[in-house]
Amino acid sequence: MKDPKELKPDTLSLHAGQRPDPVTGARATPIYQTSSFVFDSSEEAAGVFNAERTGHVYSRITNPTNSVLEERISALEGGIGAIATSSGQAAMHLAISTILDSGNHIVASNCLYGGSHNLLEYTLPRFGIKTTFVDFRDTDAFKKSFNKNTRLVFGETLGNPGLDVMDIKTISNISHDKGIPLLVDSTFTTPHLIKPFDLGADLIFHSATKFLSGHGVVIGGLLVDSGNFNWDESGKFPQLSEPYKGFHNMIFTQEYGPAAFISRARKEGARDFGACMSPHTAFLVLQGIETLGLRMDRHVSTTLKVVEYLNNNDLVKEVVYPALPSHPDHKLAKKLLPKGCGAVFTFEVQGGRKAGKVFIENLNIFSHLANVGDAKSLVIHPASTTHHRMDEASLKKAGISEGTIRLSVGLEDSDDLINDLEMAFKAVKKTL
Repeated sequence: MKDPKELKPDTLSLHAGQRPDPVTGARATPIYQTSSFVFDSSEEAAGVFNAERTGHVYSRITNPTNSVLEERISALEGGIGAIATSSGQAAMHLAISTILDSGNHIVASNCLYGGSHNLLEYTLPRFGIKTTFVDFRDTDAFKKSFNKNTRLVFGETLGNPGLDVMDIKTISNISHDKGIPLLVDSTFTTPHLIKPFDLGADLIFHSATKFLSGHGVVIGGLLVDSGNFNWDESGKFPQLSEPYKGFHNMIFTQEYGPAAFISRARKEGARDFGACMSPHTAFLVLQGIETLGLRMDRHVSTTLKVVEYLNNNDLVKEVVYPALPSHPDHKLAKKLLPKGCGAVFTFEVQGGRKAGKVFIENLNIFSHLANVGDAKSLVIHPASTTHHRMDEASLKKAGISEGTIRLSVGLEDSDDLINDLEMAFKAVKKTL
């Protein structure tokens, strides 16, 4: 295959990282459902284990099916390498644990997926890693949130569920001035809608469970390295610039250059934490990525019709979607997301939590479940489910009220979805 830089995204979605199987001629990527791999000789075994030659040892670390997926997402994002993990949460944890130690500090957006917020707010402090949450729109507050122990900045391309649009270029410039990398969760947008590396992000992760696979049948994550951050120059990451006793005193920046981060993440994190993706899952994610562009365009076009309907509904207090002029990040969204603002958004129904309960329970096409990015349309009440661990103040900062409802618009006919919403609103109206 040509250099990925010479090919367009829709072509990369189908071909990056894979050729027809040389043994059988199979066009589809084979599922290498094996735990381990045979060596031709003792010399080969020693060489692979010592990273002196390429090859697969154990599927916890690398697997040929997973490798195709890793190369594909790396090509789509414009990175230099990727690791497939057991979930999006695992990908996030792998990124953090590779470069942070006890006593280190993270600056994060206050508009985050509930699971990410919980990891940062409650779990990581047990291991000596603390986080300051800040409104990324407030540049002065963001600058002041750094301290001498800060080692990472983290945010989402589109905040979940408040749909804050991250000004990646501004945030990355400030972070880089302080010698700190920017990690971005791009799950809601995928590389079809935005390329965070082009805007200055250093690391990206995805919950491959969502739009990348697109059919709600797998749990998986992907961590991607841009190769652009200078770990040596920063002087704050001995994990990469000093000898690592866990791998023959290797200095990763010397051995792997721009790929220092992703190499340590695999040789330490994939090896020691073990949160690997199964080859079958990788195969299914690959099938989803093949139609990513087509699906995302359909998701966006249908979402716009649903948003328009809700925005003109008297029982709706507010619709939060960056494509609307009323959204505080509308101008930024037009600049950063010209192909659309995704398929996930929130609205506030009149009548608070009680009305929200009635609304959700009277939907028939929308499925009430804790996921987004499915081919089927989904609905949930964040305050009582996905973000229930957050206190009232944190919920408010994240843009979540008692009446907030989150929709993930699927690939159904827009008229059918609007009719489904209309029937639910009729039920709500009876309670007011």
